[in-house]
Amino acid sequence: MLIPLLIAVVVGYLLGSLPFGYLVARARGVNIFEVGSRNPGATNVRRVLGRGPGNLVLVLDALKGAVAASWALLRLRSSAAASGSFDEGQAFLNFHVSGDGWVTMGVAGLVGALLGHSFSCFTKFRGGKGVATGAGGFTVVFPQGALIALLVWVAVAGIYRYVSLASIVAAVSLPVSAWFLRPSPVMIVASAAVAAFVILRHRANIGRLLAGTESKIGQSAASKT
Repeated sequence: MLIPLLIAVVVGYLLGSLPFGYLVARARGVNIFEVGSRNPGATNVRRVLGRGPGNLVLVLDALKGAVAASWALLRLRSSAAASGSFDEGQAFLNFHVSGDGWVTMGVAGLVGALLGHSFSCFTKFRGGKGVATGAGGFTVVFPQGALIALLVWVAVAGIYRYVSLASIVAAVSLPVSAWFLRPSPVMIVASAAVAAFVILRHRANIGRLLAGTESKIGQSAASKT
């Protein structure tokens, strides 16, 4: 089991490391690490370059997480098709993994993608905060929780107008949803770990929120305090 898990993490890391925020901004002649919040995530790209580039980065970053989390399940389905049946208890990547085995592999890919996005080997281990990438991955492995998190994000962002606060509260909603919906013990632990990771990556934002200096939705990079 260890070898396929390591493969999933490595593949996820390489996918997550693709620096779409940096590349999209660079195509516009901007080094995203030198402007705004100096973060290559979709929020900073949107503030600096506008809605179009920001939304493009959002979609691409989410796709990284979705692909990283789903490739293992697709491999499982291919293996099942070859044998004429689909059974979570059958051989997976030529290793016998039963029950929630595919969930474990999908989570491993997602964790790798989050680490790659936040500490990209292509940008000197700098990166974003993992919200979009995590959302894409959880859409695959825990769609109910991802939908709840999205609704929470929209509600908090609409009321308070802070992307960071909405992202933090949405991340916290994941382990809460996992606890009550109980898709698997793996998912409860994984969603709690990812929520803690997202909060840690937002520690500077938390400081600005407490100080009242955090940028609100619609506030440009030039007006950021």
